[in-house]
Amino acid sequence: MKILVTGGTGFLGRHLVWRLASLGHELIFTGRNPSAAKEVIDLCPAPIHWLPIQHGSVQAENLLIEAAEGVDAIVHTAALSAPWGKREDFIKANVESTKEVLAACEKHKIQKLIHISTPSVYFEFKDRLQVKESDPQPKPINVYVATKAQAEKLVIIANIPQRIILRPKAIFGPWDNTLMPRILRVIESGKVPLISQGQALLDVTYVENVVDAIELALTKDLQKSLAIYNVTNGEPQKLHELFSLLSKEFKLPLKTKNLPWWLVKPIAHSLEFVSRITNGKEPKITAYGAGVLTFSQTLDISAIEKDLGYTPRVKFSEALARYKKWYFEQEKIS
Repeated sequence: MKILVTGGTGFLGRHLVWRLASLGHELIFTGRNPSAAKEVIDLCPAPIHWLPIQHGSVQAENLLIEAAEGVDAIVHTAALSAPWGKREDFIKANVESTKEVLAACEKHKIQKLIHISTPSVYFEFKDRLQVKESDPQPKPINVYVATKAQAEKLVIIANIPQRIILRPKAIFGPWDNTLMPRILRVIESGKVPLISQGQALLDVTYVENVVDAIELALTKDLQKSLAIYNVTNGEPQKLHELFSLLSKEFKLPLKTKNLPWWLVKPIAHSLEFVSRITNGKEPKITAYGAGVLTFSQTLDISAIEKDLGYTPRVKFSEALARYKKWYFEQEKIS
C-alpha cells in the first residue's frame, strides 16, 4: 500500500511510520520539524519520503493534495494535544489539518482514512468506567477537546468510502515527551499531590499497541463505512499505585500529599483566570489536568477486539520495562 501519515515526526506518528515501512508499505509522512524528520528517516528500516508542512497554513491543503496523489490510505495523527494553549493554535492543528486531509481524500478518491482522536471527548468531572464508543459525550471540557470533537464530526460526515476513528488513551513509550516525563517530573519535584488519595483508575496504552490497532484498521476489510474504536492496554492503573511503581522503577523518592478535590478545583480555576488576564502561560495546574487525576476513566475495548481482532500485545509490565530501558539510554546519550 501507499500510505500518507500526517504528524509523522510526532511520538505516535514516528512509531507508525517505522512499523509500516518495515512491512514494505510505501510511506509519505508530514511534519514541520526538519531535525525530527531527519531522525525519523535515519532510524527507519526502509526509504521514506518527508513532506515538510505546516498544517493550518495557507499552502498546507495544496501541498497535501499534491502529495496524496496515488495514495491508498491516509492516517491522520497530526494534532495539538495539550491542556492549555491558544484557541487559534488548536483550531489550526486539530480542525484545519483535518479539513486538509479530507480535501486530499476527496480529491483523489482515497478509499480509507484512519483518524486519531481522543477519549477526552468522554471526560467530565465524575467517574466513568468502561466507557463505550456510543456512550453520551458531555460538553467539551476545554478548547483541545472541543477541536478534537469538531474534527471527529468532520470525519463522520465526509464523503470517503471508509473512515475509522481511533480514540487511544494516554499513550506512552520511547520518544514520549508528554505523559511519562510529566509524571516523573512531578515525582522528582519532591511532593506529589494526590487528589482524593490517588484512588482514580486510569487507562494507559503502550505506543506499539496503538500502532497495532492502526495497522489492523488499515488492513482489515470492515463491512461498514464508519467505525469508531477505543484503544487501551486493557489494564487500568490506580494513580497512587502507578506513582509508587514509577518511583521504584526510576529510583526516585516518593513523597505524597493528599488534597481534597473541593480544595484543588477552585485553586485551579483561579490560576487559569490569572493566566488568561496576564501572560497567557499554562498555569501550574489546570482544572482539566487536576480532574484527570481525580476521577476514574476506563474504556471498553470490546468493539475493536471483536471487529478488528485487536489485543493489547505488549502488557503494561513489559511496556514499562521497554520505556525504562529507552529512558536511561537517552540519559547516557545526553
